[in-house]
Amino acid sequence: MVSKVLLINGSPHEFGCTYTALKEIGDTLGKNGVESQLLYLGKAPVAGCIACGKCGETGRCVFDDKVNEVLEKLDEYGGIVVGSPVYYAGPTGQLCAFLDRLFYCSEDRMAGKLAASVVSCRRGGASAAFDRLNKYFGISNMHIVGSQYWNQVHGFTPDDVRRDREGLQTMRTLAQNMAWLLKSIETGREKGVPLPQYEERLRTHFIM
Repeated sequence: MVSKVLLINGSPHEFGCTYTALKEIGDTLGKNGVESQLLYLGKAPVAGCIACGKCGETGRCVFDDKVNEVLEKLDEYGGIVVGSPVYYAGPTGQLCAFLDRLFYCSEDRMAGKLAASVVSCRRGGASAAFDRLNKYFGISNMHIVGSQYWNQVHGFTPDDVRRDREGLQTMRTLAQNMAWLLKSIETGREKGVPLPQYEERLRTHFIM
């Protein structure tokens, strides 16, 4: 059975521009036989990581919020798509706080999953925000899924985004690529293709 895709809406606007982009992805995944689930982070402040280390002992965050909700279901998801509006050429603070804690709690469990980020902006800063979000995936042995262009939509309102024909096509292409890769991974699993066997993790610093 092909794994589900988790779509994370990091915008304070539940049905705004970011949602419009994520919905295009979710609809296209569905047309390709892949189930998706949308998670809206909400408007309330999200606590940042306090480096207490408790998640290393329990596998859960000491702040019992949506981070732990995702951790409980993480093994159900074969792919994760993170969406955010652009704030000063970066993702929202709420989303970054959420992802800092989620990935710190579950780094090893993220390995092998597919990942993509999506950003929405009125005019500029999209590529910088896009790059910031992709950093979470590249350090976690995740497979970043590409599209025909960097994953961004433009507009000030959802109606603007719906008129961004290239942006929405980029979302659909991303979803098609993710669906195909999920099915390919599942086929490989059925055929006995083993997962990568990693070396023991080395952690160094620059103090001699």
